[in-house]
Amino acid sequence: MAALDGVRVLDLSRVLAGPYCTGLLAELGADVVKVESPAGDDARHLGPFLDGESVYFAQLNRGKRSIVLDLKDEGDRETLHRLAEKADVVVENFRPGVAARLGIDHEQLSARNPRLVYASISGFGQSGPLSQRPAYDLIVQAMSGLMAATGPEGGSPTRVGESLGDVVAGLFAAWSICAALFERERTGVGQHLDVSMLDSLVALQVTGMSILTATGALPGRVGNRHPVSTPFDTYRTRDGLVAIAVANDVVFRRFAALIERPELADDPDYATDRARCQRVEAVRTATEAWTSPRTTDEVLAAAEAAGVPAAPIQDLDEAINSDQLKHRGLVGEFEHPTLGVLPALRQPVSFAGDRVPVRPSPGLGEHEADVLSSWLDS
Repeated sequence: MAALDGVRVLDLSRVLAGPYCTGLLAELGADVVKVESPAGDDARHLGPFLDGESVYFAQLNRGKRSIVLDLKDEGDRETLHRLAEKADVVVENFRPGVAARLGIDHEQLSARNPRLVYASISGFGQSGPLSQRPAYDLIVQAMSGLMAATGPEGGSPTRVGESLGDVVAGLFAAWSICAALFERERTGVGQHLDVSMLDSLVALQVTGMSILTATGALPGRVGNRHPVSTPFDTYRTRDGLVAIAVANDVVFRRFAALIERPELADDPDYATDRARCQRVEAVRTATEAWTSPRTTDEVLAAAEAAGVPAAPIQDLDEAINSDQLKHRGLVGEFEHPTLGVLPALRQPVSFAGDRVPVRPSPGLGEHEADVLSSWLDS
């Protein structure tokens, strides 16, 4: 039995943050019913496309069932209310106030089902001076401090190369839903969860917050290096780059021996992390004097033998096809009626027992009869 077998989820969300959340719940066995407008989730119309179908939608919404309801229609709204009476969870990512205007907010749905866990995901949360503003990932990355901390030293702020604001908000939403379901077992009552993309991104920045607290200032953009540990960066090799991470003085002693500079481990200018961080360029020069004549593979082999953490720079294709991730089973696959067999990034946690099989994404309104029968007649 999967962890969330028997949990019923009404998914009113679209595009990314909400669907990512409900996808995680579906992968743990929840019955996720995706409620779409007659035009369908906007993600159905977002590329990339194959054979006229959105690969983006198909991979993000696998394992769900789809029904079509026009939430501006009184009869369809009443159907939604009846479904919500049978649901354990509702997830929505409308702009704050829209659900209330449609008559499907937490207050109205929980009046008919007090056990309902209702998660609202938005850019800035349900309250506050910015709550009514629209938000996209770029906007919240720009406002969170994360972009200001990302990019080359002396260069411009850089967006992280994934829609992290949406994905992390979806992750926190799924986490909080599971916590609220657990609490409901003790109290018998659900609750309203208010998940903000901006809050979620700011909450990730534990290193920056510790530096700000301790010093009253931030390191700014430092490229790939770590702001409080050195060497902790990417370094030139004969055929590319290698990442090397030395996070304490014990590992630095091994590292100094690795690069054939063992005397550095006892030199007061290099023996401690604090001292090394004041000599970043000198450490880089010493490091690359050893790495640059060697290939990346040679550096990696020597570092592994010496007990120094190091890694190649892999792209996504290289990562998902690595022996490690193949062993972990992170990438599954499912059969799509139009696109054939598609790969799918699974949720990454290994639970006891076998993983739930990856199920396909739904056609628009494909499961309407089944859902209305199985939910409303139960």
